[in-house]
Amino acid sequence: MSTSRTPPITIPASSPPPSPSQSAAFIFIHGLGDEAAGVENIAHQFQSAHKLPHLQWIFPNALENRDAMTTAWYTPTRLSPYPSSRPELDDPEDEEGMRSSMSYIETLIDDLVSQGVPERRIVLGGFSQGCAMTLLTSLLSPKYSGKLAGLVGLSGYLPLADRIRALRGEAGLAREVEDEVEVFLGRGTRDMLVPKRCLRIAQEKLVELGVKEEKLIVKEYEGVGHSMSGAMLRDVCAWLERVVPEME
Repeated sequence: MSTSRTPPITIPASSPPPSPSQSAAFIFIHGLGDEAAGVENIAHQFQSAHKLPHLQWIFPNALENRDAMTTAWYTPTRLSPYPSSRPELDDPEDEEGMRSSMSYIETLIDDLVSQGVPERRIVLGGFSQGCAMTLLTSLLSPKYSGKLAGLVGLSGYLPLADRIRALRGEAGLAREVEDEVEVFLGRGTRDMLVPKRCLRIAQEKLVELGVKEEKLIVKEYEGVGHSMSGAMLRDVCAWLERVVPEME
């Protein structure tokens, strides 16, 4: 894996608050084979519609992954719509790559906190692999688990699902979630790359780990494939307005 990373794209708030303590930020993580430039238009769409003018946007870039032969936050494994009949023969998940990416994402949060943005005004989100890294960072980061405002996971899944409790213990965290972090999960009904089973597993595992059901929103979008639709982004916008509202 290449060690040279393109810096993130940062889009400042269109109407910055007078104090950093009133600001908010959204770190949005792209998917496999993409880059920050491929998703930054989300911020421009919102700002051109005069939505979330107080929100700063950060779009990080994944490294080039030799095994995946493209940009990736970790080496992907096949996602099956059916439970594995021989799980012992499945390709292992790239935990090392995930941990490396999680450490990098933590530095992005560090940067925001150093600017004075409160942790409870920071949202982490992403698409596909970006969703996976969002959920993992929130569940396993010794520094930021349970401390952010919310999580957005689009067309993604929860990796290492059966090991999260043990990994939280290794990280010095409580084995179950005990926080007020809001979660939004969305998926298209025609997504052929990340099966519906993955969304169900993520939803069930989050609740099993202690995420409050009233804090968890899960939506499916009819006819949408492995992509972000207008309806999906409108729902994310409304959710963001509630979770990190503009402060007076």
